[in-house]
Amino acid sequence: MTASAAITDEAAARAAAKRRAQKRAAFLRQVLRWHWISAAICLIGMMLFAVTGITLNHAGAIGATPKVTERTAEAPADLLPLLQAAEAEGGPTPEAVRAWLRKELKVAVPADAAPEWSPGELYLALPRPGGDAWLSLDTATGEVIYERTDRGAIAYLNDLHKGRNTGAAWMWFIDIFAVGCVVFCITGLLLLQLHAHARKSTWPLVGLGLIIPLLLALLFIH
Repeated sequence: MTASAAITDEAAARAAAKRRAQKRAAFLRQVLRWHWISAAICLIGMMLFAVTGITLNHAGAIGATPKVTERTAEAPADLLPLLQAAEAEGGPTPEAVRAWLRKELKVAVPADAAPEWSPGELYLALPRPGGDAWLSLDTATGEVIYERTDRGAIAYLNDLHKGRNTGAAWMWFIDIFAVGCVVFCITGLLLLQLHAHARKSTWPLVGLGLIIPLLLALLFIH
């Protein structure tokens, strides 16, 4: 091999190594970008779910005194025929009635909330995070009774954690938040892999994160 050919091969090798280094650096920048974006988006949510994981785990030790609020009202006479027609058909709560309840009692009745009809009465179960509520309306007299039970802030946050009675918007948030957490974990794993050669304890610690919960589940959960 001539000297010029050797120099050409060496230059080609250096160029190839440079390209590989540039690709690795570009990949690392993308991983870092997605890691910090997902971390920023999920930070508050992860703190909320971590704290409520503790409160749920010790729910029996956290006391709470339910607060019950009751309100009464009387529906206008012009709404009674609408109620009686809906009762006869077994249909949904009329929009005019829902609008009146929203204005008069500050009670938001979802359009898809299925009322329970019994002779002369409309009953609505209105479950909510951190408590419960119900409403009864006499279709003959218009008498309305609304009762709300509030079990406190911790119960409210616990129900947000579980997605209990939170509606479609919060359920979508939980799904999107979970995807963000998966992105955060996968990019974190890639960063661990990229730096593991300089940190010998990386994979033993990752292994402990798998083995400890696995052993606890096998040995102590029956």
